[in-house]
Amino acid sequence: MKRTIILGIESSCDDTSAAVIADGVLLSNVTATQAIHESYGGVVPELASRAHQQNIIPVVHAALTQANVTKEELSAIAFTRGPGLMGSLLVGTSFAKAFAMALNIPLIDVNHLQAHVLAHFIKEQGVEPHLPQFPFLCLLVSGGNSQIIQVDKFDSMKVIGQTIDDAAGEAFDKCAKVMGLPYPGGPYVDKFAKEGNPKAFQFNKPHIQGYDYSFSGLKTSFLYTLRDAIKENPNFVEENKNDLCASLQATIIDILMVKLQKAAHDLKITQIALAGGVSANSGLRQAFVDYGKRNKWEVYIPKFAFTTDNAAMVAITGYYKYLENDFCSISLPPYARVTL
Repeated sequence: MKRTIILGIESSCDDTSAAVIADGVLLSNVTATQAIHESYGGVVPELASRAHQQNIIPVVHAALTQANVTKEELSAIAFTRGPGLMGSLLVGTSFAKAFAMALNIPLIDVNHLQAHVLAHFIKEQGVEPHLPQFPFLCLLVSGGNSQIIQVDKFDSMKVIGQTIDDAAGEAFDKCAKVMGLPYPGGPYVDKFAKEGNPKAFQFNKPHIQGYDYSFSGLKTSFLYTLRDAIKENPNFVEENKNDLCASLQATIIDILMVKLQKAAHDLKITQIALAGGVSANSGLRQAFVDYGKRNKWEVYIPKFAFTTDNAAMVAITGYYKYLENDFCSISLPPYARVTL
């Protein structure tokens, strides 16, 4: 029986990634990162798109080679159509279209946010799968998104809560920048937080109705705390770095988890998943375990390899869309902004 083999391509921001999935099982997942942005303190769109152009062919070749799959065996090509940086998306979209045309196989467009959620359904060879049961709630937290998503089926999701201003990952990175930490700041905050006291400092928490989030007030509170303290002691940040990071991280996690707990309680859903780049944060992962025990949730925490932008999540989304014959026209353009 012929296998269903999907090549996934991810190029929404600054990581060029390609993955191969056969009948739902991951065979390869290759990612080329772009270190050039570190010196700028953030992703430079023009540099990102140029790097994608350099990386995409070698990355796709490596993914096919590692999977021991030829291009003629591919059933379809799935690609991230959006949201993301337009220049970066254009590289992945253009390559996917050209490759699909050359091979005369279907093309599948993938929503980047949906792919983060469906990363939980990636199966690995020799690993017992731990898959969420429908319906479940997914807390999607990244540099650009903070959302609570109700997932009823593979192709049926709705955002029930989201940030009204900044995302959690953005709050981590911008507060880290104020402290003089390198970019991206989130992993550094996580690192120093492990040595600090999470109750050393108090920062403002928002009072937003429903399940929505806000992190702009927290950032302002953090900035003012540092500004006032540095006037008294120019070495304040360095002397209190661990405690500042621990307190910041604890505040962000508390904001995220309180709303998630409310949504789970109101909707009577006990299947709870975590997704997105910030799901690599050790404090948030531990909070998921703790809240799960306290509320009798069945929690699903992704492997680190599937937290950041990667093509495996694009390929698995493409796989399920392929089973439904959900293909796209080659004329569809990428999009920079969209919701689920």
